[in-house]
Amino acid sequence: MTASDNFVRPGEADWTPTEPGVKRRILTYNDQLMVVEVAFEEGAVGSLHRHPHIQASYVAEGAFEVTISGRTEVLTKGQSFIVPGDEWHGCRALEAGVLIDTFTPMRAEFLAN
Repeated sequence: MTASDNFVRPGEADWTPTEPGVKRRILTYNDQLMVVEVAFEEGAVGSLHRHPHIQASYVAEGAFEVTISGRTEVLTKGQSFIVPGDEWHGCRALEAGVLIDTFTPMRAEFLAN
């Protein structure tokens, strides 16, 4: 995949499994920003992790228990969260759902999959 066009057609992107019950697809990106759709089955976990990128996420569908730096909140459709760079974070899908994650700068390691 090369840097995206200015217009997004998600149906053209491939899904990549990441953890049991979790898959992602890159919607669009350039060197400074990446937008990723992440789908979760009910009960699936996005393990605690950290990365240097700033992450902002929007709950497009479902309900999630989100933990950032030891603080946990339940978020539902239409709500969002932001993760500063290098902060530990993760989530658990309380029901099947979708997150729209944005990263700055873009996640180059996602392109290797």
